[in-house]
Amino acid sequence: MSNRLLIAINVGLSALICLGLMWLIFLFDLKNVEPGALSWLPHFNAFCNATSATFLTIGIILIKKGNKRAHAFSMIAATIASGSFLVGYLVHHTVHGDTKTTLEGALRVIYFTILISHVLLSIVALPLVLNTLSFAALKRFDAHKAVARWTYPIWLYVSVTGVLVWFFLRILAPAMQGT
Repeated sequence: MSNRLLIAINVGLSALICLGLMWLIFLFDLKNVEPGALSWLPHFNAFCNATSATFLTIGIILIKKGNKRAHAFSMIAATIASGSFLVGYLVHHTVHGDTKTTLEGALRVIYFTILISHVLLSIVALPLVLNTLSFAALKRFDAHKAVARWTYPIWLYVSVTGVLVWFFLRILAPAMQGT
């Protein structure tokens, strides 16, 4: 299989996943949902993002030290954490819909700037991650390294901003309401 075909397959798969997410977010009709159902999921999702960011950072350190096996393990762990986040996000969003923020002023602007960049870059990250992992699995390390140069900072940014979004919604906004 050529690199271009593999990239095309991964981009197509990513597009299908993004379309499914858009359907879930904008068109899925929520009925008969218990208000407090799965209230722990946002915290689990933040944990998954933090775990992903940690393993991504460890993985980059390991590959720079030449430890390919440990690097591979770390990147697989980051992928599992990110995949777990995606599943948790889908479940939470299906049950609860959008989470509204009560932040105002400059904090609201900062929050939405982070959120918008997080969402847009997560759409970009998905095919990059799939391609990076595919090239590694197929032992096409030149292509893997070329794509990983773009994948790593975007994936890390998405993971870190995922935690920041959680912080703004679940920690900062409620604290601001209490004052």
